[in-house]
Amino acid sequence: MTTDIPAVECEELTYRFGDHRAVDGVSLSVVPGEIFGLLGPNGAGKTTTIRVITTLLPMQGGRARVFGADVDRRRMDVRRLMGYVPQQLSANGALTGRENVSLFARLFDVPRRERRERVAESLRAMGLEDDADRIASAYSGGMVRRLELAQALVNRPRLLILDEPTIGLDPIARSGVWDRVNELRETTGMTVLVTTHSMDEADAMCDRVALMHLGTLRAVGTPGELKAALGGDATLEDVFRHHAADALDNSLPQGGFSEVRTTRRTAGRLG
Repeated sequence: MTTDIPAVECEELTYRFGDHRAVDGVSLSVVPGEIFGLLGPNGAGKTTTIRVITTLLPMQGGRARVFGADVDRRRMDVRRLMGYVPQQLSANGALTGRENVSLFARLFDVPRRERRERVAESLRAMGLEDDADRIASAYSGGMVRRLELAQALVNRPRLLILDEPTIGLDPIARSGVWDRVNELRETTGMTVLVTTHSMDEADAMCDRVALMHLGTLRAVGTPGELKAALGGDATLEDVFRHHAADALDNSLPQGGFSEVRTTRRTAGRLG
């Protein structure tokens, strides 16, 4: 893999919904192999930025590339390079875990002769082997998120994009999801781009972060650098409050399949 080409590169990325500029001149670069956090409260523009990078929204202004592939001109190439776990529930509760991952293997056009092993590999990586043949509606919230990670990994992506990966999960389930993500990064060298409004989570898990508010980037650096720049015993939440002057709401509900679905619908409406 060529390491001098950024995994993700955005230049003056802009996106409007009517008169509202959701993303306002965002420029950032993600180094291959790192976990990069895009942070901010609901409405900051994180999800819109991700949806442009993943080609789910059309390019309106600026440029974005994934491992050198232009997001606007080479959409299919970009899609083949990444796995994406959105806020919205992507698992089908009426299917088993194995059937869900098999469906994504077909969607990603994994060669037929490789599908069975790829599906088993993805389920194994997420610790879902023993539960693979249970219907997903019987899964806990943490298991649902790990199933969605398995779906995103079945095409062996170079870039994994996670939009609020632990939304609605209890602390134990959140830790389990991050343990799996870190194992993948360490064993495969995969790049991870994650959005979150949890500063504590980002501080512990991300190599670098970008703080986003009202569509613009306010600060970029390692969590340590940003905290040191503020001085004292500053936390990453203190850093964000300094740049954005807004309260962060970390009180999200917990639960299983149905509550995860409800929580993500609410988060999606808030942006």
